[in-house]
Amino acid sequence: MVIALVVITVLVVLAACAVGYMLERRRRERALKEQFGSEYDRTVGEAGDRRSGERELLDRQKRHEQLDIRPLDPSRTAEYRREWQTVQTRFVDDPEGAIHDADALIEALMSERGYPVGDFDMQVADLSVQHGDVLQHYRAAHEIATAANAGEADTEALRRAMVHYRALFASLLDESEADTQAMAARRTK
Repeated sequence: MVIALVVITVLVVLAACAVGYMLERRRRERALKEQFGSEYDRTVGEAGDRRSGERELLDRQKRHEQLDIRPLDPSRTAEYRREWQTVQTRFVDDPEGAIHDADALIEALMSERGYPVGDFDMQVADLSVQHGDVLQHYRAAHEIATAANAGEADTEALRRAMVHYRALFASLLDESEADTQAMAARRTK
Protein backbone atom coordinates (compact mmCIF):
# COMPACT_ATOMS: atom_id res chain seq x y z
CA MET A 1 0.00 0.00 0.00
CA VAL A 2 2.78 2.44 0.93
CA ILE A 3 4.74 1.54 -2.22
CA ALA A 4 1.65 2.14 -4.38
CA LEU A 5 1.16 5.53 -2.73
CA VAL A 6 4.80 6.48 -3.36
CA VAL A 7 4.53 5.36 -7.01
CA ILE A 8 1.33 7.35 -7.49
CA THR A 9 2.91 10.41 -5.86
CA VAL A 10 5.99 10.14 -8.10
CA LEU A 11 3.81 9.76 -11.20
CA VAL A 12 1.72 12.80 -10.21
CA VAL A 13 4.85 14.88 -9.63
CA LEU A 14 6.32 13.77 -12.98
CA ALA A 15 3.06 14.54 -14.76
CA ALA A 16 2.93 17.99 -13.12
CA CYS A 17 6.52 18.65 -14.18
CA ALA A 18 5.77 17.58 -17.76
CA VAL A 19 2.68 19.81 -17.92
CA GLY A 20 4.66 22.71 -16.44
CA TYR A 21 7.42 22.22 -18.99
CA MET A 22 4.95 22.12 -21.89
CA LEU A 23 3.15 25.25 -20.65
CA GLU A 24 6.44 27.12 -20.24
CA ARG A 25 7.56 26.06 -23.72
CA ARG A 26 4.28 27.30 -25.22
CA ARG A 27 4.51 30.58 -23.30
CA ARG A 28 8.07 31.14 -24.56
CA GLU A 29 7.05 30.25 -28.12
CA ARG A 30 4.10 32.71 -27.98
CA ALA A 31 6.32 35.45 -26.54
CA LEU A 32 8.98 34.94 -29.21
CA LYS A 33 6.38 34.84 -32.00
CA GLU A 34 4.85 38.06 -30.70
CA GLN A 35 8.21 39.80 -30.46
CA PHE A 36 9.81 38.55 -33.68
CA GLY A 37 6.74 38.18 -35.90
CA SER A 38 7.47 36.46 -39.19
CA GLU A 39 11.15 36.36 -38.26
CA TYR A 40 10.27 33.63 -35.74
CA ASP A 41 9.03 31.29 -38.48
CA ARG A 42 11.91 32.18 -40.76
CA THR A 43 14.55 31.52 -38.09
CA VAL A 44 12.96 28.28 -36.92
CA GLY A 45 12.68 27.13 -40.55
CA GLU A 46 16.33 27.92 -41.26
CA ALA A 47 17.45 26.25 -38.03
CA GLY A 48 15.60 23.07 -38.90
CA ASP A 49 13.83 22.67 -35.57
CA ARG A 50 12.00 24.84 -33.08
CA ARG A 51 14.49 24.42 -30.23
CA SER A 52 17.48 25.55 -32.32
CA GLY A 53 15.54 28.41 -33.84
CA GLU A 54 14.32 29.63 -30.48
CA ARG A 55 17.83 29.37 -29.06
CA GLU A 56 19.03 31.59 -31.95
CA LEU A 57 16.30 34.15 -31.19
CA LEU A 58 17.13 34.12 -27.48
CA ASP A 59 20.80 34.64 -28.35
CA ARG A 60 19.78 37.64 -30.45
CA GLN A 61 17.87 39.05 -27.48
CA LYS A 62 20.91 38.66 -25.24
CA ARG A 63 23.17 40.34 -27.80
CA HIS A 64 20.63 43.15 -28.27
CA GLU A 65 20.56 43.80 -24.52
CA GLN A 66 24.29 44.52 -24.70
CA LEU A 67 23.82 47.17 -27.39
CA ASP A 68 23.47 50.82 -26.47
CA ILE A 69 20.35 51.56 -28.53
CA ARG A 70 19.37 55.15 -28.01
CA PRO A 71 16.73 57.52 -29.33
CA LEU A 72 17.62 60.42 -31.57
CA ASP A 73 17.32 64.00 -30.55
CA PRO A 74 14.14 65.39 -32.19
CA SER A 75 16.21 67.73 -34.35
CA ARG A 76 18.20 64.75 -35.70
CA THR A 77 14.95 62.91 -36.41
CA ALA A 78 13.73 65.88 -38.44
CA GLU A 79 17.06 66.05 -40.24
CA TYR A 80 16.86 62.37 -41.15
CA ARG A 81 13.33 62.89 -42.49
CA ARG A 82 14.59 65.73 -44.69
CA GLU A 83 17.47 63.60 -45.92
CA TRP A 84 15.03 60.80 -46.76
CA GLN A 85 12.92 63.24 -48.80
CA THR A 86 16.05 64.25 -50.71
CA VAL A 87 16.89 60.61 -51.44
CA GLN A 88 13.34 59.95 -52.67
CA THR A 89 13.46 63.04 -54.88
CA ARG A 90 16.78 61.91 -56.34
CA PHE A 91 15.16 58.63 -57.41
CA VAL A 92 13.45 60.36 -60.34
CA ASP A 93 16.73 61.26 -62.02
CA ASP A 94 19.06 58.58 -60.64
CA PRO A 95 17.28 55.45 -59.34
CA GLU A 96 20.47 53.44 -58.73
CA GLY A 97 22.16 56.34 -56.95
CA ALA A 98 19.06 56.87 -54.81
CA ILE A 99 19.06 53.20 -53.78
CA HIS A 100 22.71 53.49 -52.79
CA ASP A 101 21.93 56.67 -50.83
CA ALA A 102 18.92 55.05 -49.13
CA ASP A 103 21.06 52.15 -47.96
CA ALA A 104 23.77 54.51 -46.72
CA LEU A 105 21.21 56.69 -44.92
CA ILE A 106 19.72 53.67 -43.16
CA GLU A 107 23.19 52.53 -42.06
CA ALA A 108 23.94 56.03 -40.77
CA LEU A 109 20.64 56.07 -38.86
CA MET A 110 21.29 52.61 -37.43
CA SER A 111 24.79 53.61 -36.37
CA GLU A 112 23.61 56.80 -34.70
CA ARG A 113 20.91 54.84 -32.86
CA GLY A 114 23.61 52.43 -31.58
CA TYR A 115 23.26 49.44 -33.90
CA PRO A 116 26.53 47.95 -35.19
CA VAL A 117 26.78 48.24 -38.97
CA GLY A 118 28.93 46.71 -41.65
CA ASP A 119 27.89 43.05 -41.68
CA PHE A 120 24.43 42.73 -43.24
CA ASP A 121 23.56 39.42 -41.56
CA MET A 122 24.50 40.78 -38.14
CA GLN A 123 22.52 43.96 -38.82
CA VAL A 124 19.47 41.84 -39.63
CA ALA A 125 19.93 39.78 -36.47
CA ASP A 126 20.28 42.91 -34.32
CA LEU A 127 17.28 44.59 -35.92
CA SER A 128 15.12 41.48 -35.59
CA VAL A 129 14.73 41.98 -31.84
CA GLN A 130 12.76 45.22 -32.19
CA HIS A 131 11.99 45.41 -35.91
CA GLY A 132 11.15 41.83 -36.88
CA ASP A 133 7.99 43.02 -38.59
CA VAL A 134 9.95 44.95 -41.25
CA LEU A 135 12.96 42.71 -41.80
CA GLN A 136 11.47 41.15 -44.92
CA HIS A 137 11.56 44.66 -46.40
CA TYR A 138 15.21 45.15 -45.48
CA ARG A 139 16.18 41.79 -46.95
CA ALA A 140 14.26 42.48 -50.17
CA ALA A 141 15.80 45.95 -50.53
CA HIS A 142 19.29 44.55 -49.92
CA GLU A 143 18.74 41.84 -52.52
CA ILE A 144 17.59 44.37 -55.11
CA ALA A 145 20.49 46.72 -54.27
CA THR A 146 22.92 43.82 -54.74
CA ALA A 147 21.32 43.06 -58.12
CA ALA A 148 21.53 46.77 -59.05
CA ASN A 149 25.25 46.80 -58.24
CA ALA A 150 25.63 43.92 -60.71
CA GLY A 151 23.57 45.82 -63.31
CA GLU A 152 20.69 43.35 -63.01
CA ALA A 153 17.85 45.50 -61.66
CA ASP A 154 15.37 47.47 -63.72
CA THR A 155 13.69 50.70 -62.62
CA GLU A 156 10.62 48.90 -61.28
CA ALA A 157 12.81 46.70 -59.06
CA LEU A 158 14.63 49.80 -57.85
CA ARG A 159 11.29 51.45 -57.05
CA ARG A 160 10.34 48.39 -54.97
CA ALA A 161 13.67 48.64 -53.16
CA MET A 162 12.90 52.24 -52.20
CA VAL A 163 9.53 51.16 -50.81
CA HIS A 164 11.23 48.40 -48.84
CA TYR A 165 13.92 50.73 -47.50
CA ARG A 166 11.24 53.26 -46.53
CA ALA A 167 9.51 50.64 -44.33
CA LEU A 168 12.66 50.02 -42.30
CA PHE A 169 13.56 53.71 -42.21
CA ALA A 170 10.12 54.61 -40.86
CA SER A 171 10.28 51.84 -38.26
CA LEU A 172 13.68 53.01 -37.01
CA LEU A 173 12.54 56.64 -36.77
CA ASP A 174 9.16 55.83 -35.24
CA GLU A 175 10.82 53.71 -32.56
CA SER A 176 13.27 56.51 -31.86
CA GLU A 177 10.46 59.05 -31.49
CA ALA A 178 8.54 56.71 -29.18
CA ASP A 179 11.69 56.21 -27.06
CA THR A 180 12.26 59.97 -26.91
CA GLN A 181 8.66 60.56 -25.80
CA ALA A 182 8.92 57.82 -23.16
CA MET A 183 12.13 59.36 -21.81
CA ALA A 184 10.51 62.80 -21.66
CA ALA A 185 7.48 61.37 -19.85
CA ARG A 186 9.73 59.68 -17.27
CA ARG A 187 11.57 62.96 -16.66
CA THR A 188 8.31 64.84 -15.96
CA LYS A 189 7.12 62.34 -13.34
